[in-house]
Amino acid sequence: MGNTIFIIWRESVEAILIVSILYSWIQARGDGRIRLAHLWLGVAGGIGLAAVLALAMLGFQSQLAGNTLEAFQACIMIVAALLVTHMVVWMRHHGRTLKRELESGLTRAAEQTGGLSAALLAAIAVGREGTETVLFLYGIIAENSGGWTSLMAGAAIGAALAAVTAALFLKGSRLLPQRVFFRISEVLLLLLASGLLVSGLEAFLNLEWLPPLVEPVWDSSALLRDNGLLGSFAGYRARPALSILGLWMLYWIGTLWLLRAPRRSV
Repeated sequence: MGNTIFIIWRESVEAILIVSILYSWIQARGDGRIRLAHLWLGVAGGIGLAAVLALAMLGFQSQLAGNTLEAFQACIMIVAALLVTHMVVWMRHHGRTLKRELESGLTRAAEQTGGLSAALLAAIAVGREGTETVLFLYGIIAENSGGWTSLMAGAAIGAALAAVTAALFLKGSRLLPQRVFFRISEVLLLLLASGLLVSGLEAFLNLEWLPPLVEPVWDSSALLRDNGLLGSFAGYRARPALSILGLWMLYWIGTLWLLRAPRRSV
């Protein structure tokens, strides 16, 4: 449940902050071409896009079984890990200018096609957060085989935390500095992504689609087992295969390079 709470918390905070930026711009402009109704239309469209994706994935999964289902779930875990990693890197390079970029997008929309463009902008912004959330939660469920009760409870707690956190940010509270929150959650998201990546690669290993090369490279189970926090949260394995260990290392090398790369390289 902890992973679900954190994902809903972080992604919902981003979505709320984006909507609040758009809301403030529309209220301040007040020229009638772009109204709040356009914003809420876009928000509903973004949420609807994420819901359609979730239903489509569940419907597609219901038609699969055996190795095909395992391969599908493995692919989703890997895609979710890479997508969330891209989101973290994107936010690192664009977070400081996000407000200005959103407002300039709305300005262009007002000058060109007006409200519908604003609705589309809001739908894309909210839909991106929703899509990332759906993929990540599906990956977590596939990895841990958690029940729907736990998922819904975690989602409710995460949403409540997001509402409180966003309210603190918007009021400029010093109890939870926005920069600190996003930096800490950034690290936790990357750890979760690396854990999902390892689980997806292990599924391919079990299907014999990925050779182990050397297995195990070492055995540290006497010191720390897989079923602890590092195993479920960050992808630690006490008896790793060389192929998975190598890809895990490449993931972190590539991610750290992208985080430090100039903005134009992302």
